[in-house]
Amino acid sequence: MSPPPPPINPESIPQEVRDGFVASIIGAMAMTARLLLSEDRQTWPWVARRVAAASITAVMANYGLADYIASDSLRTAAVGGLAYASPEALDAALRAIKARVNREADRIAGNPKPSKSNGKAKRKRK
Repeated sequence: MSPPPPPINPESIPQEVRDGFVASIIGAMAMTARLLLSEDRQTWPWVARRVAAASITAVMANYGLADYIASDSLRTAAVGGLAYASPEALDAALRAIKARVNREADRIAGNPKPSKSNGKAKRKRK
């Protein structure tokens, strides 16, 4: 009989991994709070997708904000707020990426940019 393995020492886990784990928990809790406050009835797979998306968004936000926000508590609040608004944030990011891809595809294909009218008709001067 071999002895049981020693417990995992939290200090042996890299700081980045610990921060990512904490951010994912914060993201999941923020989305859970949002879903609990909602009066809409949703299916379990839909809820699981939203919670997973919020967790992933929170981890990415935590890594992105690490260089810009030095205070841990302020960064945690920003991560929680972004996780709470993650459906809207992800929709905006996907729209921006899609618009950029379409612009690049049009540029490569040689299609000119569609002209935008400002809604005002030009008048002839008398």
